[in-house]
Amino acid sequence: MRWAWAAVVGGSLFVAAGCADEGAPPPPVQPGDPLPGLDEAALGRFLLGKAVFERLATPDEGLGPLFNADRCSGCHDSPSSGGTSDRVVVKATRWEEDVGRCDLLRAHGGENIQQFATPALVAAGLGPETIPPSANARAAVLAPTLYGLGLVDAIEASEIARRADPDDVDGDGISGRVGRDEEGRPGRFGRKSEVATLERFVDAALRFELGFSTPAHPVEEPINGVPVPPGADPLGEPEIDARGVALLTDYVRFLAPPSPVAPTGAAADTIRLGEDVFGRIGCDACHTPALRTGSHAIPALDRAGVPLYSDLLLHDLGPESAGVCGPGAAPGEHRTSRLWGLRYRSAYLSDGRARTLPDAIRAHGGEGAASRAGFEALDPSDREALLRFLGTR
Repeated sequence: MRWAWAAVVGGSLFVAAGCADEGAPPPPVQPGDPLPGLDEAALGRFLLGKAVFERLATPDEGLGPLFNADRCSGCHDSPSSGGTSDRVVVKATRWEEDVGRCDLLRAHGGENIQQFATPALVAAGLGPETIPPSANARAAVLAPTLYGLGLVDAIEASEIARRADPDDVDGDGISGRVGRDEEGRPGRFGRKSEVATLERFVDAALRFELGFSTPAHPVEEPINGVPVPPGADPLGEPEIDARGVALLTDYVRFLAPPSPVAPTGAAADTIRLGEDVFGRIGCDACHTPALRTGSHAIPALDRAGVPLYSDLLLHDLGPESAGVCGPGAAPGEHRTSRLWGLRYRSAYLSDGRARTLPDAIRAHGGEGAASRAGFEALDPSDREALLRFLGTR
């Protein structure tokens, strides 16, 4: 039996419809909760997808032969399923400065350097991947949180593009660009904004993190460019069917962003001051407080406000932040991080090198340098208010 269906075949699903007091405010959304307002059918797919997401995979069910984790929740379990973890993924690329081109090292197995191999692959004389000698950049990146990605997917490309200013025409020092995938489509997912849709994001995670072939990509990824030897991959292709991929995608689609903390009294005044400081020093030039989704067949995603604190554009954060490149991104360019769920993180920036919010702010160079300078110039009370505001996200 294929991996996805081992989690749910033969079982039953019961979705209870809760009864809330009319007129009562909705309860805060906690990490791992589904989007409010989903109907019973969508909630059912959310729960089935969650079962697949948390399912342990084995080589006989399609895991590997190269992989980084043996279940989706292996890298996305803190503070709940769909969150992040302290596990890192190794990336390697080659930036060709003379032509401004990023080589994702496809001829050598691709940018994702899988860290584990199945026993059958080891027995065939091949082990985990190594970083190709031609790479001139490498990075160890943390798994992103998946909260709210269905809302992000539902934001129209035009809503993102209208905030772009690649030539800094307005002269504010901020020149956000729309990211691109390998086919040139506008991106919105991935550190380098290199993935265009949620479906492609989930498909890539299955292939590169768990080693599953999929209906869209039914051939196993090579090991540093070497094809998988016979006998090292026991299950036929694709190793997860279209329905399994769709369930996983809907689980991620329906994961809600956690509600911010709602303080009262004097604390609320401090948080409002911190939000004002956030705008005053220019953080909101990239960390746009809210975007809006377009028309969508699912009511919970239809023309909804999305308080993600990101413009989803690429920004150059300077040589101190340079690392791997992307299909449409230079080494120093990064998609603006979403800030919802920020209070649940214990490490910041894509590689987790910042352990405090002040350290993360001080790591902003390039287009973020003015905001960094503004942060350093704040008086202690304004700085504390800003950090308390960020701590409510």
